[in-house]
Amino acid sequence: MSEVLNGLEPKILWERFSEMAQVPRPSKKEEKIIEHMRNLLNDLNINFKEDKVGNIVANVPATTGYENAPIVVLQGHLDMVCEKNNETQHNFENDPIKLIRDGDWLKADGTTLGSDNGVGVAAALALITDLNSVHGQLEILMTIDEETGLTGASNLEPGFFSGRILINLDSEEDGAFYVGCSGGVDTVAEFDIDWISNPENNKNYKLVVTGLKGGHSGLDIEKGRGNAIKILSRTLNALAGTGYSLTSLEGGNLRNAIPREAEAIISIDTSNESNVIQIVENFQKDVFNEYKTSDSGLKIILQATDINVEKVFSNDFRNKIINTLLALPHGIIAMSQDIPDLVETSTNVATIHTEGDLLKFGTSQRSSINSANKYIADSVSAIFKLAGARVETNDGYPGWKPNLDSSILKTSKEVFQEMFNKEPEIKAIHAGLECGILEGKNPGLDMVSFGPTIEGAHSPDERVNIKTVEKFYDLLKGILKRVAENN
Repeated sequence: MSEVLNGLEPKILWERFSEMAQVPRPSKKEEKIIEHMRNLLNDLNINFKEDKVGNIVANVPATTGYENAPIVVLQGHLDMVCEKNNETQHNFENDPIKLIRDGDWLKADGTTLGSDNGVGVAAALALITDLNSVHGQLEILMTIDEETGLTGASNLEPGFFSGRILINLDSEEDGAFYVGCSGGVDTVAEFDIDWISNPENNKNYKLVVTGLKGGHSGLDIEKGRGNAIKILSRTLNALAGTGYSLTSLEGGNLRNAIPREAEAIISIDTSNESNVIQIVENFQKDVFNEYKTSDSGLKIILQATDINVEKVFSNDFRNKIINTLLALPHGIIAMSQDIPDLVETSTNVATIHTEGDLLKFGTSQRSSINSANKYIADSVSAIFKLAGARVETNDGYPGWKPNLDSSILKTSKEVFQEMFNKEPEIKAIHAGLECGILEGKNPGLDMVSFGPTIEGAHSPDERVNIKTVEKFYDLLKGILKRVAENN
């Protein structure tokens, strides 16, 4: 186990998490973590099966005397979001995560940590060898590719697991049980770039928006953080009268993350150089004032570059793209009228990349109401189409409708109240959990979701609160014991 984790409790949970942190597990490239789980389960003499896409379900025998208790499915995902700071040297396909202890928090060195959903999976695995746990038969369901489309759960065959009670271990707030989640779709677009030759006597610059917090495009969308792509487009718009030329746009990595950084390569007539520099400086002061509370690290940097620029966007194409970016909505579209403080519908301008002769956009839309989700996706699609782009919207994933009469929710609340002498919060989440998909494939599932406190998920600021991990594990054991004893 990593020395950073020495002395932390529960020891076996942190050992399992430490093992996972050593194994690369990017979404869509889970081969190494799947092999790790095969080896671990074989070493522990646990029967398991694997489906054609790589989902695994492990069958953990009941504690002696509780063989007749109902089967409980413990569910989490194996993949992790792979984000790093620009200056961080890290290859997510080969390098282990470097763990850092920061007081009561565990984080990584300039990268995402993988506590989403590594802590949840580690908790389920810890129960296999925890001699102090009491439970009926468990099915540990570990899915792949949750972070980039929930494709593991979507490809799960009906009947892959048999339990009718499911505890999802992929929530991120201590003291809360989640009973519903939003559905979502991705809307992508691409433009054929209209090129012209770079004007003579132009000097090439890199325009960079950096220093933003980013975060999860569902969980953090209500925090008002800056979107680097949107801010970059506003900066370029501020330069509209300077006659600059644009040759590339880059920003964001994942459609479920608010982009923290974005950059453009521009060319400036040397006679207008000082004016451009002054406009960028003035604009940074203005936009910094907008985000000084939610995103005080914002920087807009204009720096000369020796990149060779032979061709640039035509003026008409440049203007069309900037106007498209300005028109695209980002952030909260509607709040729930039924659940206080719950974001109902949102959209995220997530990625933009120049690839050869194509300019590609990625956006994501979320809503707990299917018709609202379709509406905002159609709206985003319409903006792209009006600008002449080719547009695709995927099938997306369903939401999870809350069931406040759930038996496992009732049991979970009772155990929480007894253990911590207070009422838990009952919430729905503006993010995609796999529960909605799993329920669609296994109608009648009784489900609840909970977890420790994780902040900054999907960004290099990700961190997990150590004390809440112990509470989370104790609560999980308490709920499983109560389910077993009640039956």
